[in-house]
Amino acid sequence: MQPEFWHKRWASNQIGFHLPEVNPHLQRFWPALGLEEGARVLVPLCGKSLDLLWLAHQGHEVLGIELSEKAVEDFFAEHQFDPDVSEQGPFKVYRAGSIELWCGDFFELTAGDVADCSGLYDRAALIALPPEMRAQYAAHLIRILPKDSLGLLITLDYDQAQMDGPPFAVLDDEVQRLFGDVWALKILEDQDVLGESWKFLEAGVTRLEERVYRISS
Repeated sequence: MQPEFWHKRWASNQIGFHLPEVNPHLQRFWPALGLEEGARVLVPLCGKSLDLLWLAHQGHEVLGIELSEKAVEDFFAEHQFDPDVSEQGPFKVYRAGSIELWCGDFFELTAGDVADCSGLYDRAALIALPPEMRAQYAAHLIRILPKDSLGLLITLDYDQAQMDGPPFAVLDDEVQRLFGDVWALKILEDQDVLGESWKFLEAGVTRLEERVYRISS
């Protein structure tokens, strides 16, 4: 999956993956992580998610990584923020208040870039990637994220033969294989959400489970 794929999706407004509300799992489970106010939270492949704003409202410093400059600019424009823009290595950095969105390739992010992150929130990164890229993503995330980080990972589980991704099906055994040797994983929720997902119903998907993990590195 090449960067052009995502640039075209944003350019043509094919962004069904963007939710018009804050993710309810984030609201329900994040407070129990116990991250301190002011803790910096890494949000890979963040798009223009409202979750970024919610995390900032909880008192966190938010570091979102996003390939599409349109997504980044739309986020600030839609919330009437006037960001400062600068360069950080290969990234173009937009900052307003406690939210920084770095426009560029996640795989160019270094351990130094995220050295002060103690939180991770992944609702749409792992499931956005095909299998070979998921393995690269997991390895890179493990390599750069500071030890003792805490966070949430949200995945979807369905019969991939019934619909093409993204979002892709990521089964529990794959999550355990990708992260389980290094991170502690605890399933907080395993919920049938097919009835709430018209895109999957229209595609003929017969089972759709949303799974929420607490992760600690």
